[in-house]
Amino acid sequence: MTRPWLRWLPAVTVPAVIAAGVLAGSLPASAGDPLPAKSPEQVLALIAQHRETSFSGTLDQTSSLGLPELPQAGPGAANGDTAWLELLTGPHTARIYRDGPDNARIQVLDRLAERDVVRHGAEVWFYNSKDNTAAHAVLPAGLKDRHGSGKDAVPAPDQLAEKLLAKLEKSSDVSVGTDVQVAGRAAYQLMLTPKSSTTLLASVAISVDGQNGMPLGVEVKARGQADPAFRVAFTKLSLETPDAAIFTFSPPPGATVKELPVPDHKSDGAKDRPDDKAKAKEGFKDKVHVSGTGWESVIELPAGALNGTAGKAPEQQGGLGSAASLLAQASVPVPGGRLLSTALVNVLILDDGRVFAGSVPLERLQAAAAGR
Repeated sequence: MTRPWLRWLPAVTVPAVIAAGVLAGSLPASAGDPLPAKSPEQVLALIAQHRETSFSGTLDQTSSLGLPELPQAGPGAANGDTAWLELLTGPHTARIYRDGPDNARIQVLDRLAERDVVRHGAEVWFYNSKDNTAAHAVLPAGLKDRHGSGKDAVPAPDQLAEKLLAKLEKSSDVSVGTDVQVAGRAAYQLMLTPKSSTTLLASVAISVDGQNGMPLGVEVKARGQADPAFRVAFTKLSLETPDAAIFTFSPPPGATVKELPVPDHKSDGAKDRPDDKAKAKEGFKDKVHVSGTGWESVIELPAGALNGTAGKAPEQQGGLGSAASLLAQASVPVPGGRLLSTALVNVLILDDGRVFAGSVPLERLQAAAAGR
C-alpha cells in the first residue's frame, strides 16, 4: 500500500522507516531498566533482525521547516497531489494499524477531518472526510507473485532503514547516543552526523526499540537550529493484533467514489504495456539525473516534472499543475528561476522548467544547474 509518509519532502525516506513498521512481539521495558551497551553495528543488526507481525499505534509528527502557510482555498488546495505539502506546515497525528503484509490502515487526523488509507488484501481505499470523497483500487493478482507476497509493495522498516543507511552511512559519522524512552519503551539512539559541512542537515537520530529492533522515532536537525526541523515518533504502541474490522472499509452514505485504474503487472516485459506509455516512462527515467553523493546529492528533474508532463512535447506541457502552483506561491524569485527554501531542503525551479533539489545551499543547486 502506498503511504503518504513516503512523499514527505524532507528526509523522505526517514519518516517511512516509522510509518509502516513491523514488529517482533515483546513486553515493554520499564523506564528504569537500562539497556545493554551496543555499538552502532550491533544496533544496525538489531534493526535487521526484526520480523513482520501485527501492531497498532499513534504517531505524532512536528515540522519546523520555515515554510510559509499554504493557501487553504483555491485551485489544488484540497487536491491529493498537494496534500503532502500541507503535511509539512504544522503538527499532525496519525493512527496506524498493521496485521501482516496485506492488511494496513493509516488515519491522518486533522482538527476537523480525517484522511484514511486502507489496504485489505487486494482492496485499497483512500478516503477524505473533509469533502466525503473516496478512491478505490484493486491490486492485480500478479502483483503478489511478482513482489514476493507483497513484501516489496509494502516495504518493512528494516528494508527502508537498510536503504537509508546504505546511502548515507559512508558519508556520515555513525554513533549511538543516550538511551531514550519512546511510547513507554526503552530505545537506543542511532545517530548519523554528516561528514560534509555543505549540507543543510546537522544530524539524524533514529530511536530503535531496545528489545525488538523496531525504529520508533526519527528526529532530524538542521544546521543553526536548536529544535528539530522534523520529528515523527510513536506516542502509543500496542503489539496486539488489531481487530480485523479495522481493515474493512465501506464509503459513508453520500460519498463520491472514484475507481482508480491499476496497470497489469503480470509481466515485466514492455510488450505488455502500451508503447507510448512505456517509452514516456523510460524517457523520464533517462532525464532524471543525480549529481554529488551522500548528503550533498542534488536531484535534477526534467522540465514538466512538477505538472506530470515530463517527456511530452513543449506544446503538450501546458501550465503548472496544482502542486507546482503551490510551490510557486511558497517560493521566492532568484536569478534564473524561483527558490523554495526550507531548513532541510532547497528546491530550485528554473525558468526553463527544470527542477534541482537537495539538502544543500542555493549556490550548490545553481552550480549543478550550470553543469559545474
